[in-house]
Amino acid sequence: MSRALLASASILAITTPASAQAQPPAAAPQAAEQEAASQSSVADIVVTAQFRAQRLQDTPISITAVGAAELEAKSQTNLAQMADSAPNVSLKPQGASFGPSITASIRGVGQNDFNPAYEPGVGIYIDDVYYPQLTGAVFELLDLDRVEILRGPQGTLAGRNAEGGAIKLYSKRPSGDGGGFVEVNYGIRNRIGIRAAADFGITDTLAVRISGVAKQQDGFVDRVDYGCANPGSGIPSTQPAGDCTISKLGGVGYQAIRAIAFWEPSDKLDVTVIGDYTRDEHTIAGEVLLATSTVASPNTNPAPGVVYDNRFICGRYCNYIGTGQPAGVWTPPIPVDPYGAAGTPLAATQGTDRSLYKGWGVSGQINYALSDAFKLSSITGYRTFNTRFDSDDDISPANIGFGRNYLENWSFSQEVRLNAELGDNLNATVGGYYFKQSSTYDSLQDIRYVPVYPLQFRQPDPTKAEAKAAFAHISWKPVDRLTLSGGLRYTTETKDQTYYRLNFDGTVNRFLDPVGAAYGIGYSGADTLDYNGNGNRTETVTALSGLTAHYSAKRWDYRVAADYRLTDSLMVYGSVSTGFKGGGSNPRPFTTQQVIAFRPEKLTAYEVGFKSDFFNRRVRLNAAAFINDYVDIQIPVLTCPTAPCAARLNAGDARVKGFEAELSAYPIDGLAIDASISYLDFKYKASSLDPAAAYPTNPGGVSADDPPVSPPWKFSLGAQYKIDLDKAGSLTPRFDVTYEDKKFGGSAVINGTRILNFVPAYTLANARLTWQNADEDLDVSFEVTNLFDKYYYLSVFDLRGAGAGVRKARPGNPREWAVTVKKKF
Repeated sequence: MSRALLASASILAITTPASAQAQPPAAAPQAAEQEAASQSSVADIVVTAQFRAQRLQDTPISITAVGAAELEAKSQTNLAQMADSAPNVSLKPQGASFGPSITASIRGVGQNDFNPAYEPGVGIYIDDVYYPQLTGAVFELLDLDRVEILRGPQGTLAGRNAEGGAIKLYSKRPSGDGGGFVEVNYGIRNRIGIRAAADFGITDTLAVRISGVAKQQDGFVDRVDYGCANPGSGIPSTQPAGDCTISKLGGVGYQAIRAIAFWEPSDKLDVTVIGDYTRDEHTIAGEVLLATSTVASPNTNPAPGVVYDNRFICGRYCNYIGTGQPAGVWTPPIPVDPYGAAGTPLAATQGTDRSLYKGWGVSGQINYALSDAFKLSSITGYRTFNTRFDSDDDISPANIGFGRNYLENWSFSQEVRLNAELGDNLNATVGGYYFKQSSTYDSLQDIRYVPVYPLQFRQPDPTKAEAKAAFAHISWKPVDRLTLSGGLRYTTETKDQTYYRLNFDGTVNRFLDPVGAAYGIGYSGADTLDYNGNGNRTETVTALSGLTAHYSAKRWDYRVAADYRLTDSLMVYGSVSTGFKGGGSNPRPFTTQQVIAFRPEKLTAYEVGFKSDFFNRRVRLNAAAFINDYVDIQIPVLTCPTAPCAARLNAGDARVKGFEAELSAYPIDGLAIDASISYLDFKYKASSLDPAAAYPTNPGGVSADDPPVSPPWKFSLGAQYKIDLDKAGSLTPRFDVTYEDKKFGGSAVINGTRILNFVPAYTLANARLTWQNADEDLDVSFEVTNLFDKYYYLSVFDLRGAGAGVRKARPGNPREWAVTVKKKF
């Protein structure tokens, strides 16, 4: 997995604002980890998925819960790596055109576009504070207590945009014991990293924990100068003779620091405050060119007589990308020139092959015990970040597409909860939630493959969103072994998206916004200048620049569940739950007519499962099966009546069926085995689609047999054995293997034929050998990831159907090794 994109995103896990759950729930999993370290029984991790501390085995939700010790044993340093072994979960870094963002889905439901106008379908929470963006969401797993992945809609428990499920990270809390650790590592491609944490007791009631990380590594995809590598090609070289590699793409380079203060002045009150800062600068994600086709516009050749074709396919780990496009003059396809674009000057654009991310945040939580039965909690978070990244969309020196992207975001959230323990058989939580965010996505685009007119423009579009919610959850045990639970959440949300289509000099672009160019930004009124040329000077026209699209929605979500403990070690459960992903308006219109609203997605899930422990907790097997009714699915569109097009509309309903199972076993002392498997059957309902219908009823010709963006089959298997060396310590070898089935990567219509793109299936293996001293405070590890050097893709992106002529992919990391030394104190 490419570390370049992971770098910019992953650092946020140590830096995203965290508001602590009450200290006892956080401490319990740490004790469980110590128990698991004996390698004789399965850890009894405590989770807080239902607003209170519960054993994982007592919670009627399909959850993958992993503690810090297991993450370290598997060499999992970021959230995407951890998700690789979680059933029916997919978290992958995006290609260079989408910057430091991820695709995220659970049970086939999620999001793959970082644009802040879209909502993620998987809710991500850092110590119960919602993280609202896909940009920067592959978190670094530093100094964590545990990670919980909740599958299925969490509309009542987690709230909006947890339609597919929720991912929750919980940090270690200060204890004032003076403990901590220092970890350093060195590996292939000049990998150097350091992590550290220290715990301080300031007073008897105040403790502080400080964590930090710094990490760098060279990339693994060579950016090669085409003219240098291919002398006589007609494309000039910019590199010295004999040195054709310009840079290494997919690199890592970030630093971050986080501080947590925990104050407990009495047994009724505790306060947690967190502050952080992150800087991440690295080379952009490395991509490779897979195939080309005829480009729609003639303004693409990098040099006279050099046609864009398969000559620009470089190899498995290399490309010929540029970082800008030269000046020129627009030449439309002859003889068609309906927009009078011939002779329009094309400005030169220039960028870099680096990405920069900076962010900081603060958060706080206050817990106050009103009585033995009632506890009031306040959770507050604020975060801001800005990022810049450039992309060469054609992966070549050809002048087809280049983009420079700036994204700024701030978000604020406030949640209040009242927890009640009303006797031994009844627990309840009521609360309120407020969220607000503001984003500005300023994209400079130089798109030269569109044949109708030149597309050189800026779109400094602001998006403002606000949400409010009230919720309640109750668990009741009417008789021994039976528990009934239910919840309700009412949500209102609004979003305002404002559009600007400007030239590089700040004037309105006449091709994308002819009304704005003629009448001014924000104009809506009579066509007094007869802009349309039809003689109707009273016709109402609207400028795209300055236009604000408003979205609002109200939503009730519910959850009903029942669980029954057949024995002390076997629980069965069933539930019905709902969730939704917010709607909005198309954030990438090329005309005013393309400002089209899309509705929220909605999902109802029916789930049954069991959780079991056997043989004195040496074996744990948890499994669940589900059927999801998925309504108003938001589909990306690249084909519209008015070209170009990049939109998102509601295009149908689906029935999603599947199952997942997880196994943990300690068959003998010292031997630990874990495994998981999942299956996903995603089918559009043919009755909700009309493949022959015109845009926007069925954009893109969606068919009932289109697969989801998640792999149908997925499994993982891991094993480790701790060898006791007596006074010399211990030696623990570990081996892990994961498999992901092929998955849908989008479609393209080429010469009238619809082509489905798939990310091929792959199997990866990792190995690790750890020596630990007898005092268990010094570890030395040697690890190899992608042990058999499998070549595979994380994503495939096809723009041939849009006229760009390019099909590209992002390869995963090749085989890598590292040595790590960790000292605890």
